[in-house]
Amino acid sequence: MRSNRFIITVIGVDKVGIVANTTKIMADFSVNIVDISQTIMEDLFTMIMLVEVNDEHFNLSAFQQAMKEGGEAIGVEVTVHQEDAFRFMHRI
Repeated sequence: MRSNRFIITVIGVDKVGIVANTTKIMADFSVNIVDISQTIMEDLFTMIMLVEVNDEHFNLSAFQQAMKEGGEAIGVEVTVHQEDAFRFMHRI
């Protein structure tokens, strides 16, 4: 079984249920939070998570789509990137 790590970002206007909605979808896909940071700047909610999946049959595309649709349903933007790709895109 291989270990896959991903970066998930959630951004939007703060409202009740953002964390619950996001983590419910993650639980449905057996995605575990390794590290998390969340803050609210005025009315803007931001969260970034390092997550891990230990399932050789994990369907990343289906997970990304579910997270995107789940975010859209409550009015926030959710993105999922593989950790290595995220680090490469954001290196200085």
